[in-house]
Amino acid sequence: MSPAKSKRTTKTARQQRVESQLQRVLAELISRNVRDPRVGNITITAVEAAPDMSVARVFFVPFVGGHPPDEVREGLLHAAGFLRGEVGRRLSLRHAPRLEFEYDTVIERGSQLSALISAAVRADEVRKPDDPEQD
Repeated sequence: MSPAKSKRTTKTARQQRVESQLQRVLAELISRNVRDPRVGNITITAVEAAPDMSVARVFFVPFVGGHPPDEVREGLLHAAGFLRGEVGRRLSLRHAPRLEFEYDTVIERGSQLSALISAAVRADEVRKPDDPEQD
C-alpha cells in the first residue's frame, strides 16, 4: 500500500513529527552509511509509523538507471538492523520501530498517467481542425 492509500487519516502530532524525523534520518543514513551495492542512490518518499511506533513502513524510489526495486529492497532489509539501531540513537527513542521497506509506485503511476494524458491531447489535436470556421 502506498502512502497515498493510507487507511489512517488522523495522526497525532507526535506521530507526524516522528515520521518526518525518521524520513530525514533514514535518508541521511542510507546515503552516507549503507555501503551495500544493491542499494545505491534512492529517495525516501514517505514513512508511515504504526500508532504504537512498533513498526515503520519506509517507502523508497531508486534513482533511474540503478538497481531494480526488488534488489534495492533486499539491500535495505539487509541493513535494517543497523538502520534501526542508528535511528533509535539519533532520535533518542527507547524502542526504535522495526523497519519495513516498500517500493513507492505513486511516482511511477503519476508519470504513466501523465504520458496517457499527453497522448490523448496529441490525438485530440490531430482530429481537431486548425481552422475554427470549418465547424
